[in-house]
Amino acid sequence: MTQSVCIQGLGFVGSAMAVACARAVDEKGVPYFDVTGLDLPTPAGTARIDAINRGEFPFATSDASLAREAAAARARGNLSATSDPDAIATADVIVVDVPLDIDFSGPRPSLVIEPFKAAVSTVGEYARDGALVVIETTVAPGTCERIVHPVLEFWCERRGMSHCGLLLAHSYERVMPGEHYLESITNFWRAYAGFDERAANACEAFLSKVIDVQRFPLRRLPSTTASETAKVLENAYRAANIAFVDEWGRFAERAGVDLFEVIDAIRVRPTHSNIRQPGFGVGGYCLTKDPVFAEIAARDVLGIGNHDFPMSELAMSINRAMPVRALDLLAERAGTVHGRRIALAGISYRQDVADTRYSPSQAFVEEAERRGASVLCLDPLVTHWDELDRPVSGDFASCPDVDAVVFAVPHREFRAIEPHTWLDGRRPIMLDANDCLTAAQRNAFAAAGCIVASVGRGSPAPL
Repeated sequence: MTQSVCIQGLGFVGSAMAVACARAVDEKGVPYFDVTGLDLPTPAGTARIDAINRGEFPFATSDASLAREAAAARARGNLSATSDPDAIATADVIVVDVPLDIDFSGPRPSLVIEPFKAAVSTVGEYARDGALVVIETTVAPGTCERIVHPVLEFWCERRGMSHCGLLLAHSYERVMPGEHYLESITNFWRAYAGFDERAANACEAFLSKVIDVQRFPLRRLPSTTASETAKVLENAYRAANIAFVDEWGRFAERAGVDLFEVIDAIRVRPTHSNIRQPGFGVGGYCLTKDPVFAEIAARDVLGIGNHDFPMSELAMSINRAMPVRALDLLAERAGTVHGRRIALAGISYRQDVADTRYSPSQAFVEEAERRGASVLCLDPLVTHWDELDRPVSGDFASCPDVDAVVFAVPHREFRAIEPHTWLDGRRPIMLDANDCLTAAQRNAFAAAGCIVASVGRGSPAPL
């Protein structure tokens, strides 16, 4: 029997999850789910709703399969979107993909809990008895037990239910926008937990229809707090790994070593295969904030008092400074950035996506302009930078008339540049800040008379 699924929140995760659920079919090709995406009637929410109802994925993406499956599901009739919360009332499964933000403006980081809590409250107000509620949002450990469950119980009592029959589970997303955007949901491992065994079993049954569990088995954890901790620790580990490599990148630049070659040699060892590499900085919605969730959870959610996470805090501090370090490297080559015209190639937080949230490019632009530089922003996927409210050019036909070009994001379009033709006689400083160019491109830029520098790569010292 076809089940009804409501995806609450149509951001980068929720929209992709809606498509993943809608494409899930049985051995006869019959869809498992009728999927409705739910978002707020804001300009951004309405734009996403309208895109899905036109059969379009609401964000620019390099994943052709995601766009194709969105169109196919809409044509098939089992994918739609709305701002009407009544969509929750008919759902067998509600997946919550509403962000839980952190406020860093005070003396200590704190949860911006009200928007997330309001979303959960809407679920409690409308969800039918027996529905499965899956929290996919990254949250502070203890959130499901200490915040979500009490809200759902409150609404059950208010609606006159003799007991709260909503099945609460947590299964954190590992979505990776880019060329394998959809597969990062359907063909990837997933951890989950239920508030009780019934909820865990229901969550397992649901996920088993969305994910290829034969190749990517599910991992059940004993509690929702354990599942929440897994996501936070996962991202804190990655953030620390990136920060650790940054100090070695700075060493390599001065020691005349190509750290990328060094890391490739290290990665053949299975125990070190996931070592990160030097880059432009950490961006996106997860790694820039998730390491702080555990500290907040200890203090404000679980009530176990202050618990320090000095390594996580240091990693976040190092990662925040990385874009400015790239600017410093450029200043070394240029003498100064004051009065210089800089083209920043890459505005999104990672390659082949249009997501500019918490992009390290923002810190670079703001500091460069504070030092008196002017910055031209280029990106093949982004046309307007919402966070800075400025236009972004997608014209890569030739090198702009600037003093320096900083390649910040390894979009595939950048590796297609033919240096001699692209330069068209110009000789700006070229800074490869994130392994965006091939060795052949860097050599060609140098042969054309450009000063070429790279984050994590130093020129060999003369013998």
